[in-house]
Amino acid sequence: MSKEIIYSVDVQFGDCDPAGIVFFPNFSRWMDAASHHFFRQCGLPAWHQLTDPAECIGPPLLEIHTRFLTSATHGEKLDIHTRIEEWRGKVFIQNHRIMRGNTLICEGQATRALCVRRADGGLKAVPMPDHIRAACA
Repeated sequence: MSKEIIYSVDVQFGDCDPAGIVFFPNFSRWMDAASHHFFRQCGLPAWHQLTDPAECIGPPLLEIHTRFLTSATHGEKLDIHTRIEEWRGKVFIQNHRIMRGNTLICEGQATRALCVRRADGGLKAVPMPDHIRAACA
């Protein structure tokens, strides 16, 4: 089981649609920010600053599943609870629960792969180094 890190957002007027409900793509944006925040709070440097693996560009998103339970609106504070659900070969699954107090607003599951830049400029997925896994435990 990994650490659970909380990333908070204050819902702004511009995050909402004309009905005053948070426009659904903003949840994905906040989960992405929470993903990066998770690794920084685990004591890791920014992805481009890593030397192991060399030429690291970070973990691009491969797949995302989001389930919405209720809405959120302008002026609310939301907490995104993020953890690593599973490590697999070259990919990992991150779980995000977006909460307003004790109310679950939505939850997302993101599949990411740690990638490095190849000599030809392309990207290549690599296994997550043990020191990164250990920092997240």
